[in-house]
Amino acid sequence: MWSQVYDPLNNAWLSTAAAAIPVIVLLGALGFFHIKAHIAALMGLAASLLVAIAVFGMPASTALSSATFGAANGLMPIGWIILNVIFLYQLTERKGQFAILRESITGVTNDRRLQLLLIAFSFGAFFEGAGGFGTPVAVTGAMLIGLGFSPLAASGLSLIANTAPVAYGALGTPIITLAKVTGLDVMQLSAMVGRQLPLFSLIVPFWLVWAFCGFRNMIKVWPAVLVAGLFFAIPQFVVSNYFGPELVDVLAAIISLAALALFLKFVWHPKEVWTSTSGKAEDNVEHVGGHHGYTGGEVLRAWLPWIILSVLVLIWGMPEVKKFWNGVWAPVFEWPGLHNMVQKVPPIVAHPEIEGAKYTFGILSATGTGILIAAVISGFIMGYSPLGMLKVYWETLKTLKYSLITIVAMLALGYVTRYSGTDITLGLAFAQTGVFYPFFGTLLGWLGVALTGSDTAANVLFGGLQKASAQQLGLSPVLMAAANSAGGVMGKMIDAQSIVVASTATRWYGHEGDILRYVFFHSIALACLVGILVTLMAYVPPFTSLVIWPATGGVPVH
Repeated sequence: MWSQVYDPLNNAWLSTAAAAIPVIVLLGALGFFHIKAHIAALMGLAASLLVAIAVFGMPASTALSSATFGAANGLMPIGWIILNVIFLYQLTERKGQFAILRESITGVTNDRRLQLLLIAFSFGAFFEGAGGFGTPVAVTGAMLIGLGFSPLAASGLSLIANTAPVAYGALGTPIITLAKVTGLDVMQLSAMVGRQLPLFSLIVPFWLVWAFCGFRNMIKVWPAVLVAGLFFAIPQFVVSNYFGPELVDVLAAIISLAALALFLKFVWHPKEVWTSTSGKAEDNVEHVGGHHGYTGGEVLRAWLPWIILSVLVLIWGMPEVKKFWNGVWAPVFEWPGLHNMVQKVPPIVAHPEIEGAKYTFGILSATGTGILIAAVISGFIMGYSPLGMLKVYWETLKTLKYSLITIVAMLALGYVTRYSGTDITLGLAFAQTGVFYPFFGTLLGWLGVALTGSDTAANVLFGGLQKASAQQLGLSPVLMAAANSAGGVMGKMIDAQSIVVASTATRWYGHEGDILRYVFFHSIALACLVGILVTLMAYVPPFTSLVIWPATGGVPVH
């Protein structure tokens, strides 16, 4: 068994710099040198293996085993989701159904700013709540590109929109996992995150439209933006504080989507209709409402695949359903050369803890399987033969080959950093910031998601550190554990895995560096704003009252 070492160079600055090398290689290759994503990911993986073995002293066999373990997790469940979402999109596009769906949205509005709110923010939040793991970006990116948005806008804006709902994604998995890791009460954590994120659920829609078309053109549709954000933020607060984390996103998204659609249909519409999909052509406006020439039956048939997808993703995300399918068939493997071969040590844990590495091949319970079933059902409804669907599936697989390689390499990199302890070295650097820890601890969550691609994984990675650091500094452990998750959501838009999902969904593979540059400022700026809010909650009345305000049952949250 190998014990992790967090300061192998006996100098915190040098060890932290060494731990950062894989991140610098990956982001530098993507963002500055315009290297293709699959090559950049392989370069980052090579760097992480080199640092883990040569600097942190991890046995080579264990390091390689952790990489293969990450690769397996990259294929299942994440690659499986992307493959099947794009398969469904290809089926609908080839039959002309996606074109009808695109036009039907103009029945609500043909203003691109408002379509962006409906699809990327409200509809995307539903898929985040029901499925998570890249599903919302894959679906909304494909839909926006089908609506005529530029590849950069479709990719970048889908990523910006998929932030505020992330902490409650996949039926509350990040919060439930955070409670298990820290030993804190799940209801208290749900409530605390539900006091941090609603403000950003209100801000993000404005930020999203601003990023698309500029401040002046965002202000022209502010009533609709306010409705989308307000009718998401209020249910998010209420459900998270009084009912728990499982259905926060699903309910808030449905309410937001319905409220916005009804508001645009019966109450208000913009004086100028923005029809530009690039966000730049300010002269491209109309003074007309949205109309299409399809019958109600044709529109229903066009939406039916996505309705089926929504229902099955929601069903597949339910814990009872997952438990059932895992009981049918879900072989569990102790990953050779890694399971119980790595030990975490203080100060990241109170006592040495052995790291397990069990891989569950839960293909029946995987969200991607629900998506595949939705695609097959939809294919038959649209008139495809089994052979015709197999042909489209094979062509989809060929189209996605480089994207799947990239996702596999990204997850391999993330697992090497996790098992080698290099990510903990980065985290410990943040933990040394003293009175500024509420701000930097929030950014630690942002870093965790940027590294791992998952708010759940970031909570596993840094949840215990957040609790221990908060206790040492006299801060609320619930506040800082929740801040890890709330800050982490803003890292979702720059994690390499999500960027590859976006580029794949918009068929803009090879431009991941452009997408990264597009979203990076938005990511760090929003993360800093979350950090400022957490700092106010830690030290400044009346914000401090949010920390001690009772959760369900009158239990103080601190």
